[in-house]
Amino acid sequence: MSNLVDKDESIISHIEAFRTTLIKCLACYTIVLLPTLFAAPKCLDLFIKLLIRNHDIALNYFSPAEVFIIQIKLAMVIDLVLCFPYIAKQIWAFCAPALYEHERKFIKSVVFTSTSLFILGSLFCLFVILPLIINFGMSFATSNIQAVLGVSNIINLSLWMILAFGLMFQLPLITYSLIKSGFVEYETFVHIRPYVIVVILIIAGILTPPDILSQVLLFTPTYMLFELGLLCSKFRKDKRDEDNN
Repeated sequence: MSNLVDKDESIISHIEAFRTTLIKCLACYTIVLLPTLFAAPKCLDLFIKLLIRNHDIALNYFSPAEVFIIQIKLAMVIDLVLCFPYIAKQIWAFCAPALYEHERKFIKSVVFTSTSLFILGSLFCLFVILPLIINFGMSFATSNIQAVLGVSNIINLSLWMILAFGLMFQLPLITYSLIKSGFVEYETFVHIRPYVIVVILIIAGILTPPDILSQVLLFTPTYMLFELGLLCSKFRKDKRDEDNN
């Protein structure tokens, strides 16, 4: 009976700890949201300047509240980015006591690598891919055909593409982790490489707008990152074989 009571108390204490963690995360997000809403107009202008820095064009909006809604979306994204370190710290503080030391080290390395890859993918999209897409679209303009770009379409496309690249840049980490954990053998990935190419193409088609340029621009670096993950796994495998011999 005593063990049952202790078990119930343990479950209740874990639920209470999770509730406290959730409240702290939501409170941080809510508090930071107010200043990001005030900063959103300037951030939106800076973001647009980065996207169309090589073109003398102005973006258009077609409804009274369109820009206001975009500013709210952008403020929420910026808020999430700013609050991410605190939220990650709170989640880690909740999960860490239940983990072994080697598990903590592994998760720390994965989180750090995953965050770095996401930031790298986002910056690559912002400074390389999105200008290429806009330049490609503007190249069709003539004296009789002029582009009229909607601010909502450009911002939504940009945010979606940045998210897509951030997620797809996780592929080398996923590949390396699967091979390192022994869940999938290195030779298996080499053997199914054609199928991986098809899967990457399908995911690129889902995550990008329905145009071939965006899909190719997402597929190319993603496949190169997959090969990088295989290369790192092969290097580790060869080193492990040498140590065993």
